[in-house]
Amino acid sequence: METTEQYEHRTSRRSFLVKGAAVGAGTLGAGRLLADPPAATASGGLTKGDAAILRFLAAAEILETDIWQQYNELAGIQDGEVPGGSGNPAYHEAVAVLDEDMDQYIHDNTDDEISHFTFLNAYLTSHGVEPVDLDQFRTLPSSQATGAQQIGRLTNLMQLTVNTSFWTRYRSDSQNPDFGDVLPNAVPGLATGQHPAIPRTNADLAPPKHLQAIANTAGFHFAWIEQGGTSLYAGLAQRVTHPEVLRILLSIGGTEIMHFQTWQDKAGNAPALTDPTTGLTFPDLNADGELTQTNLIMPEPTIFLDRKFPIVSIIRPTETDGVATGALRAFTNDGLFIGQPPEFFDAAAGLAKAADAARHGS
Repeated sequence: METTEQYEHRTSRRSFLVKGAAVGAGTLGAGRLLADPPAATASGGLTKGDAAILRFLAAAEILETDIWQQYNELAGIQDGEVPGGSGNPAYHEAVAVLDEDMDQYIHDNTDDEISHFTFLNAYLTSHGVEPVDLDQFRTLPSSQATGAQQIGRLTNLMQLTVNTSFWTRYRSDSQNPDFGDVLPNAVPGLATGQHPAIPRTNADLAPPKHLQAIANTAGFHFAWIEQGGTSLYAGLAQRVTHPEVLRILLSIGGTEIMHFQTWQDKAGNAPALTDPTTGLTFPDLNADGELTQTNLIMPEPTIFLDRKFPIVSIIRPTETDGVATGALRAFTNDGLFIGQPPEFFDAAAGLAKAADAARHGS
C-alpha cells in the first residue's frame, strides 16, 4: 500500500468520492460512509438529485483515474504532471505498435481524468456537499512488472473480460442498444475470458506475441473505458435540475467523447494475431465488412427515439433509466473489481442508486 507520506502531495487530486450518497446509506466500522446531500437552497444550492449525480460521476472519474494511472506507469510518459511509475520499455514498445504517440495519449487521458474528479470534488465541496474517501479500498495488488508502483489499487487490470460490442454498435445503421439490440463483439475472445491488459510480471514480457496480445487487449480496453463515459454523461444529463450542473455534464462529457474517438481509432491498428499463451485471437477487422471496418470511426447514422424517424448519427445508448447502475454493472462485469470486498460493492451501489433516483426538479 502507498503510505500517507507518499500520497500526501497529491491527496486533493486522488481522493475517491464515496462518503456521501442519498440512497444505500450504510456504515463501515463505526464511521458513516454514505451521507445525505443537502437540499437545494434558493441561492442556487444543489438539489438532492444533482448532488447524487455529481457524486456518482466523481466516483466514476476516480475509478477511471486509477485505471489510467496504471496504464501510464507502464506505457505512458513519466513526469511530474501525472505522477506514476518508471515505465516498462518492452510493454511500451508493444503498445506503440498501435500508434507511435500512444504514450502521449495515455498520459493526457490520465491527466484529464484527474482533472475531472478534482473539479467535481471541489464543486461539491463549494456547495456544502461532503466528498467521501474510499482510500480504504485501495487494496488491490499492482502489477509486479518493472515500472509499476507497488501501491494499493482500486481496480484490477490483470483479469479483464472486455465487451467489444461498442465497436460494432457505432458501425451499425440499424441497431441501437436503446431499442434492446445486442450487437456482436468485434473481438469475441475478449468477452469470454479473463485477459490481462497490463503484464502481471516480467515473465509476461515474453514471448513477443503474448506481450503484443496484452497490448492489443489494452488498446481495446482504452476505448471500452471511454465509450462508457460517453454514454454515462449523456444519460445522466437528462436528470439534472440546475443549469450549471447541466453545463458541467455536457462539458466534461464532451471530453469523454473525444477520448473514445481517439481510442477506437488506435484500437483498429491492433495487429491480427493469436496469443500462443492463452489462445486469444485478434482478427483482421477489415476482413468482415463495414460492421468492423477499422477506419469507420465516425458514428454511423442509426435509429433513435422511434423507428419511424430517419436514422441519425448519435451517441448510443442514451437511455437514462438505470444508467448509473448499468455503468457500475459494466465495470463489475469487466473484471475491474475482482478482489474488492463486499463493502466496496455496497458503497458503489449506493452511489449508483442515488444517481438513478435523481429526477429533474428534485
